[in-house]
Amino acid sequence: MLLSVVCVLRNQAEHLEELVREVSSQLASLVTDYEFIIVDNASEDDSIEVLRRLTGESGYPNLQVYALTKAVDNHTACWAGVENALGDFVAVLDPFVDDIRFLPTMLERAAAGADVVFARNQQKPRQGFAYRMASSVFNLVYRLFNGVDLSKEAPSYRLLSRRVVNFILRHPQPVISYRYLPATGGFARANLEYSAAPRAQLSKKLSESVEQGIRLIFSTTRTPMRIVTSLSLFGALANVLYSVYVVLIGIFKRDVAPGWISLSLQQSGMFFLLSLVLLVLGEYILNMVRLNNEGPPYHVSQELTSARLTRKERLNVEDATT
Repeated sequence: MLLSVVCVLRNQAEHLEELVREVSSQLASLVTDYEFIIVDNASEDDSIEVLRRLTGESGYPNLQVYALTKAVDNHTACWAGVENALGDFVAVLDPFVDDIRFLPTMLERAAAGADVVFARNQQKPRQGFAYRMASSVFNLVYRLFNGVDLSKEAPSYRLLSRRVVNFILRHPQPVISYRYLPATGGFARANLEYSAAPRAQLSKKLSESVEQGIRLIFSTTRTPMRIVTSLSLFGALANVLYSVYVVLIGIFKRDVAPGWISLSLQQSGMFFLLSLVLLVLGEYILNMVRLNNEGPPYHVSQELTSARLTRKERLNVEDATT
């Protein structure tokens, strides 16, 4: 079995060598064949120079590096590594939050027949109150729309079989599908929990997370569009009922004031419904425009491969050139 491990890093030059040494040691003791994939998310420090040295002749074996030209969200960067992984199983983890020592347990469940293994760390990095509230609202809405709690049922620490990766590749937007599809695609999966203190408290930007959440909701479910049609139907019925009401008032009432109250209620009610329709419809339009105009979700500027690959060193092949 060839195991691929994907990590996304940005501006972590001072920790890179320690991280590569630790992960490589864990993988070498766990499986015979492995590749360690680092996706550099457009670092602005000396990360590329450090990675270039670590993949050199005197560096670490089986290390693969993909350096992105511009910073993207974490799930897009993760998919950049998964898409280029060669392993029979692909593990994705955040080395500062997820514990790689739990990976053997995940592999055991995969060997027992699970195509997808999720691992959720009960100890989370500290985040601000606004971020926690926004995250709770998003998970609640997504669970109502899709029946899946992404934070509990599809955490970022995951182990995917090759058939799951190939299945995601068949979707028109694999970058988006990667986040939720392993939990909803019908594959045999296992959800595990463990407890380990995060190595670092990395804060996330609320604005970027909100944008990712809206993008995920509006691109993976038809419920928002169903809301649009329901609101439109309700608005039409309300207009019909209001017209009947106006007719009845005109027939049975003789001392009606010059229609200021009725007109005001009509305008406020209709404008409220119209605002809701335009809000949901506008989000859909924005999402469609983004998908059509933003181009490839990521770009690889450099690709570095270890000069030594242990699986090739074991091949029974002799260079007979003279």
